[in-house]
Amino acid sequence: MTERHAWIDASAGIAGDMLLGALIDAGADLQFIQTCIDAVLPDSIRLRTEPVTRAGIAATKVHVDVLVDDPPHRTWKSISTMLATAEVPEPVRRNATAVFARLAEAEGQVHGVPADDIHFHEVGALDSIADMVGASAALHDLGIVSLSGSRVAVGSGTVRAAHGRMPVPVPAVTRLADGWEILAGGEGELTTPTGMAVLAALCQECTDLPAMRISMVGLGAGSKDFTGRANVTRVLIGQRQQTTSDEDSDPAVLLEANVDDFDPRLWPGALTALLSAGASDAWLVPILMKKGRPAHTLCVLAHPSAAAGLRDVILEQTSTIGVRQTDYRKFASPRAWTKIDISGGAVLIKLAHRDGVIRQATPEFDDVSAVAASLGLPVRTVLAETIAAAHTAGLRPGEPLPAEASTHRFSCREGQS
Repeated sequence: MTERHAWIDASAGIAGDMLLGALIDAGADLQFIQTCIDAVLPDSIRLRTEPVTRAGIAATKVHVDVLVDDPPHRTWKSISTMLATAEVPEPVRRNATAVFARLAEAEGQVHGVPADDIHFHEVGALDSIADMVGASAALHDLGIVSLSGSRVAVGSGTVRAAHGRMPVPVPAVTRLADGWEILAGGEGELTTPTGMAVLAALCQECTDLPAMRISMVGLGAGSKDFTGRANVTRVLIGQRQQTTSDEDSDPAVLLEANVDDFDPRLWPGALTALLSAGASDAWLVPILMKKGRPAHTLCVLAHPSAAAGLRDVILEQTSTIGVRQTDYRKFASPRAWTKIDISGGAVLIKLAHRDGVIRQATPEFDDVSAVAASLGLPVRTVLAETIAAAHTAGLRPGEPLPAEASTHRFSCREGQS
């Protein structure tokens, strides 16, 4: 089976608005993107697009019109609160939060201050917040579930910024590019912190164009039109073949903290907050600490891009004063989702599969609980009905994965897909 993948070509550079332009050029819905931005920044900015050429190549230029006077500088803590409370689809929130967390961590390293205290100057301006939220919304709208990126042209020379004239690549870009392949690629600032943050936070690997069946191509333009070199970021979207080799895995981190002084009634809320902030899973392990104290080890599994933000959540939501982090490789079967109608509503079924064959079929418990509550029935009754209905519909181990199953998770109650 295959899933929709996007390869970001930053060989001529990348900025937040250039990536957003490329995704819109590839077919992302501008109105949906605007709605998501409005949910985070009400009545503050307006997007508009313009067809342009760069070195004779057609591309889309995104303009961000600021609708308010003297927009404030913001800290990462205030931005994270804005994202956490905005009414946007969870994947949009998760990706935008991961990008900002990665950027805040890099800026904190540059300036020698905690990430929460970073004041985003140019990066925190309304147009840059719009670029990051907009790119996250565009990825969600296009149904993209995995990303990779090329080596990055960062530029050369110097650039004037809020703190004075700085060498290119600017310090934040060099921090964000840790482990990434970069080259100068030309004069001037070709890659901005916002663009590099998206690559660092959301792309699983730096690679040449992978083998894939292309279905969409988008080009996003920068502001300048260089002679002899197209100032564009490209996005190639298509189906990348899923493999089942034991060598295939995804990077993951395990965040842990031993806690012996926390009111146990608060644990469910803390676990929910971690999952909402992008954790793949979160759980507790009972332990016995020094002096015979009963305690718990909080365990949080996540993609490395979400680690910084999740560490902040752990420190904010629990009484621990420290978090340890371990790198892992995660091997997981591909997943797909479909919904099934039962008496009283619809329930989402998660399908783990391999080589086109269902390995596991599991009803989403929140959907089952919602239907049970609406009917006034025990949850176990609705769960049994759902399992039976899924079995009758052929959603069971050993059966072929249905063609209508989506690699993008959606909500039955909201009707999103």
